[in-house]
Amino acid sequence: MERAAAPAVKPGDLSGFDSIVDARTPSEYAEDHIPGAVSAPVLGDAERAEVGTMYKQVSPFEAKKVGASLVSRNVSHHIERLFRDKDRAWRPLVYCWRGGKRSGAMAHILREVGWDAHTLEGGYKAYRRWVVQQLEQIPEQLRFEIVHGPTGSGKSRFLAALRAAGAQVLDLEALAAHRGSVLGGLPGRPQPSQKMFESTLLKELISFQSEKPVFVEAESKKIGELQVPGALMQRMRASPCVALDTPLETRVELLLEEYRHFLGDRAALEAQLDCLVALHGKEKIGAWKELARGGEWRGFVARLLAEHYDPAYRRSSSRNFPGLATARPLRIAGADEAAFRQAARRQLGP
Repeated sequence: MERAAAPAVKPGDLSGFDSIVDARTPSEYAEDHIPGAVSAPVLGDAERAEVGTMYKQVSPFEAKKVGASLVSRNVSHHIERLFRDKDRAWRPLVYCWRGGKRSGAMAHILREVGWDAHTLEGGYKAYRRWVVQQLEQIPEQLRFEIVHGPTGSGKSRFLAALRAAGAQVLDLEALAAHRGSVLGGLPGRPQPSQKMFESTLLKELISFQSEKPVFVEAESKKIGELQVPGALMQRMRASPCVALDTPLETRVELLLEEYRHFLGDRAALEAQLDCLVALHGKEKIGAWKELARGGEWRGFVARLLAEHYDPAYRRSSSRNFPGLATARPLRIAGADEAAFRQAARRQLGP
């Protein structure tokens, strides 16, 4: 008697599994995957290309023979390397591109071992459609409070203090691996793909309670190279605001700490400043570079704030966030953690 296929679940029913196993190729996994999924490809990138070419140019039968051998070998390797310590009660969810042969083959073998393996109905393609759909719907179900303040005012630190105090916080810049400005790239940490950004963003959004506010920093439509989903952006722009009031000297101190990697890599700094030549002209950019070359870092940051960041912030914020006009200012007394903890307590109240 033919054994029944592994049970399939829908993309919205991912809870209740001990592990989520991505059976796609490493390159597919790298572009995007269900957050928390472990990569266990039944075919590598080159192997999948080999089998696909054989299927078209030789015969489906010969391709299936080669594919079955490769799949068996790879699944055996994953059981030995990844799953050998799992007990009988382990309950994995396996998915591939369409929820077909790759996930079905792995799930079948895992079920033969005795594990209660399930597959994802429709595979990654169905999951991706679900992500897009949910990102259109969930923002409307949440209540946001938007944290404003010019560059260097400590918005990220304030969000961290709010989270430590028990508030719900959505840190878009952390998810995007970018601070959202011309100097905002994080050293040694590339931005994720747009799809991966949206997957991790959705994971955050569905974790929030609708009856409590979600604090999020005011952002433009793009964070580095990534696009903030339209429904979330629209909801943020219609939300009430909190305006951080941070003295200039504190902002300079915070920025010197956050961008200290540029202090030791002047070539990288100057390359980023060159991106602003069209906006400010060579003469002004040259003056900023001279300050940096002379090690006059405080003067350099102060001029960059006064001549670039602050005018851009005023133009963008007043135009895109009407709630800022009635926002209650929140004073940030200093650059230390205690100042941000105190501000978070004031914001959240007793």
